[in-house]
Amino acid sequence: MHQLQPQPEVTTSLQLNAPTPSNFTDHLNSVQLAPWVNLQTEALQVDWLILHFNHWFSHLNVTLVKGDFQPEYFPATSTSSARIQFAHGFFNSALHEISHWSIAGEQRRLLPDLGYWYAPDGRTAEQQALFEQVEIKPQAIEWLFATAFGRKFRVSLDNLTGEGGDGTSFKNNVYAQVQKYFSGEAKLPRDAQHFIQCICYCCRDGKALELHEFKREMLD
Repeated sequence: MHQLQPQPEVTTSLQLNAPTPSNFTDHLNSVQLAPWVNLQTEALQVDWLILHFNHWFSHLNVTLVKGDFQPEYFPATSTSSARIQFAHGFFNSALHEISHWSIAGEQRRLLPDLGYWYAPDGRTAEQQALFEQVEIKPQAIEWLFATAFGRKFRVSLDNLTGEGGDGTSFKNNVYAQVQKYFSGEAKLPRDAQHFIQCICYCCRDGKALELHEFKREMLD
């Protein structure tokens, strides 16, 4: 799911190096069911991610699920929680879909696929420029998620058969957006902040992300 429309955001004034309150760590201790460092295959890491995400965000009535086909978001109903469905069991797809969900405002979370229209692969240069404009923040946040997990991040232009250039300006913009989150010029979405805190606690011994971990050349 990639959106081609601006999106209202749920933001927070917390910084990436915000201190972790004791009740937060108590909660995480109760759900750290398997040490991340021991998981050597993507399948095991995906299962860990699903289990922990669903604990960490149970208060928002949302679950992360594997899908067999394309990613999709399903809003909550009277009998089921909202579902963030990612593609083919791919870990990076899960992080990407979580980043979109973390940005979407409360009203969009009530809509199928967060209310966004998707233009498929084969976009014109004009369509691709619009796609890249609205993908800057989700992919910057996805980069934060991936780095917290110790995984490599790759930008996605998602337009293999269309027009749009080599993505240099898009990569520059994604990198600039990450810098804005660290400087406080831009506010990180509330649920992205919570997700990063949880990952860092479980996967980095509580060590916060630092700006020097993000370099422009990593995106090439």
